[in-house]
Amino acid sequence: MTPQEAYYKAYNSGLRIPKLEPIISKDAQFSYLYAKYVIKGKWELAKPTISKDAQFSYYYAREVIKGKFILAEPTISKNAEYSYYYAREVIKGRFILAEPVISKNTQYSYCYALYVIKGKLPDFMHNQMILENDEYTKLYIEFIK
Repeated sequence: MTPQEAYYKAYNSGLRIPKLEPIISKDAQFSYLYAKYVIKGKWELAKPTISKDAQFSYYYAREVIKGKFILAEPTISKNAEYSYYYAREVIKGRFILAEPVISKNTQYSYCYALYVIKGKLPDFMHNQMILENDEYTKLYIEFIK
């Protein structure tokens, strides 16, 4: 049985099925879904698997834990998009570990300045942004004026 099949069996039953949990816990997506829709809370067994996937780590932090997912922060910090969303919606502040990755993406750097920092980016991010000179750089410069 695949993690997907095991998840749907549990989901459709509306019950937690402990004998299926080791199967479900091998897949980040279905582990997150199982925690959210079947367990309706944190799921310790699946944390190591979920923490290896930036997207589902972010979802797990935002929708299940409703707070920081420390174990997953190194993984999330490697993805500019999910780092930005994690900073904005979970941490509700700077995600310093992810700033070097965010700084390489002008779209998320601009959004990070606008919605997380709410002003000028830290110097190294600001300097990287100015070097790029694209549409988000122009929006950023307008924003910090």
